Amino acid sequence: MKLTMTDKHRVCVVTSTRADYGLLSPLIKALMRKEKIQVEVVATGMHLEEAYGNTYREIEEDGIAFHKIPIQEKETSENAVSVTMANAITRFSEFFSKNPYELMIVLGDRYEILAVSIAAVNAHIPIAHLYGGDTTEGAMDEYYRHAITKMSYLHFTSTKVAHDRVVQMGESPSRVFKVGSLGVDNALKVPLLSKNELAAELDFPLGEKYGVVTFHPVTMEHDAIEEQMQQLLAALDQFPDMQFIISKGNSDVGGNVINRAWEEYAAKHENVYLTASLGMKKYFSALKYATMCIGNSSSGLVEVPSFGIPTVNIGNRQKGREQGNTVFNCEPKAEEIARTMRIAMMPENREKCALCENPYGDGNAVGRIVNQIADYLYNDKLMLQKEFYLFSGQNIL
Repeated sequence: MKLTMTDKHRVCVVTSTRADYGLLSPLIKALMRKEKIQVEVVATGMHLEEAYGNTYREIEEDGIAFHKIPIQEKETSENAVSVTMANAITRFSEFFSKNPYELMIVLGDRYEILAVSIAAVNAHIPIAHLYGGDTTEGAMDEYYRHAITKMSYLHFTSTKVAHDRVVQMGESPSRVFKVGSLGVDNALKVPLLSKNELAAELDFPLGEKYGVVTFHPVTMEHDAIEEQMQQLLAALDQFPDMQFIISKGNSDVGGNVINRAWEEYAAKHENVYLTASLGMKKYFSALKYATMCIGNSSSGLVEVPSFGIPTVNIGNRQKGREQGNTVFNCEPKAEEIARTMRIAMMPENREKCALCENPYGDGNAVGRIVNQIADYLYNDKLMLQKEFYLFSGQNIL
């Protein structure tokens, strides 16, 4: 689309969770600083639900104007997920019919983002996708992520292995860029609170040892969610001398089971701080002074290594995702979790973690992504048609 000097390229960025907005926010701000790009943010999904912390407020706090498109069903059953996806296709189709964009930017692998991407493709809006090529064999996200990849035109990957997977799926290397994770950018560059400031913000006095905990449903194992949660709680009970800062689970199938269990547990344990969302600044500040990270969130593998602390990664949710030497894996059994926590706390292991490099980048992803998006917009290089690239299996970088 050719522009006059007074026009701007309209770009839509869709965010559906506290997690993806935390990652996208520096990219959004960097794109907004480009004179010829008009960025419009759309908040949807869990952002607009009180049960998940009304996290759209984090966008407001950043001073960014945005559209709201509610889609989320209240339940977290398999049927509710499908209805939420149907809501997204319907409401975003209506939105896109009134708001033509040259590009839509999405991050990740959630079901609502897949539905939004379907609406964008039908509206002839090219998609830029972060982060295709990752793999999480224990979650339905695996399906959603690869489907979004095939609908996208520009691909920004976190690692070389992820880059090659996207090309293996038939995407031309000329449109696939290994940039590193935005989470690493945030971890290295967001100004953090002191430990005393964090304790005051949380109204939760922090001792010498505490863990940061996030546990999401393992959607390939939804029948086992309640049992896995009970095993995790039993493991935490073995550490009465530790404190735990806990973020609730997401809206995947079984998320309500996890969150009810957390609420009951927090009500009976004074060493627990429970919240729907910490927000990026408090979350990273909590990691900075933490003894360890515990759970099954991708953050434990991607951002946490930048803080030089161990991650106790539970179960199969992140199975297949690349990981560094700061990650200690265990089965979702109470004794296994507790044993792995003790191993992670050994002085020699904490020292090793403090020296490890993060495999997900050097903290300069934002600049790389902005440069490529600007090049494609300014030089009218975006298209909907794609040829299938035949991957030879050789090194393609």
